[in-house]
Amino acid sequence: MTILTTPLQINQLTLKNRLVMPPMAVANLPDGYVNEELLAYYDEKSKDSAFGLVIIEHSYIAREGRAKPTQLSVASDDVMEGLKKLADIIHSNGSKVLMQINHSGSFIRGEGENPPCVAPSAVPHPIGGLTPRALMKEEIENLPGLYRAAARRVKAAGFDGVEIHSAHGYLLNQFFSPLTNQRTDEYGGALENRIRLHLEVIKEVRAEVGKDYPILLRLGACDFTEGGITVEDSLLAAKAFEAVGIDAIDITGSMKGYASAGDNTEEGYFSIMSKPIKEALSIPVILTGGIVTASGAERMLEEGNADLIGVGRMVLKDSHWAKKVLDELSK
Repeated sequence: MTILTTPLQINQLTLKNRLVMPPMAVANLPDGYVNEELLAYYDEKSKDSAFGLVIIEHSYIAREGRAKPTQLSVASDDVMEGLKKLADIIHSNGSKVLMQINHSGSFIRGEGENPPCVAPSAVPHPIGGLTPRALMKEEIENLPGLYRAAARRVKAAGFDGVEIHSAHGYLLNQFFSPLTNQRTDEYGGALENRIRLHLEVIKEVRAEVGKDYPILLRLGACDFTEGGITVEDSLLAAKAFEAVGIDAIDITGSMKGYASAGDNTEEGYFSIMSKPIKEALSIPVILTGGIVTASGAERMLEEGNADLIGVGRMVLKDSHWAKKVLDELSK
């Protein structure tokens, strides 16, 4: 048996294998509600029962935190019916399923349909280019409650866990990165201040869902830019997240997005971040980024780079890719 095909436990949740369909924002939802097109998409991607875990694309926790008008919503109770249908489809296809919850901060796209954007500091977003208004302290203090309410909906809808998004240039990532966080109060400056909001969010979410419900955090672990997040920063941050209740860390890109690890373009290019973080933690680590082959996925696990492997773009191209990989490994 290969490592990729062996079970793994996250908190009280047992995954049948180590293959993960990561969150990929591809839906076209004009009002934020689950529609038949979205249900059909996830049905197609998961119907081979090949994934141990499916993580649903990032969903906004409040309208002022949506990345674009077509994004999936988890911001109000009236989306619950659709979310339940979505969880049921993944379960019926034989995989466990999590939902990723997010606030976009200043990383907003769209045609002027979003409200003015906010962020830790009034500096242009490195990817999107918009200059936000700096959040007032009172506004920051309200954010953990929004994440908590979103997590409540996720659990009530039947999802097996929740993932907090702190990567790809969105709000929590903006607090973590010195490139976008130039605050001088308790939410800026030193590392412990830049992750203060993360810790507050994690504690609120844990208080809502209970000790046995899996909480993951997707971490943009390096900016690959002078003055930005370093791998050492993320190693220390990940330890702090584990200490307050995170059950697994999902490693990916930061202010350069999900497809850039500096000059490293090899298969599993984010392993330069995931391996030292995995070695420092006792909780599972997910690695996503550039995996295109069965042998590459297995090698990442054999070399101790991660505990689970996320594969996105290959699955976008071929809905049966994961099944083909498992079949290849079983020969």
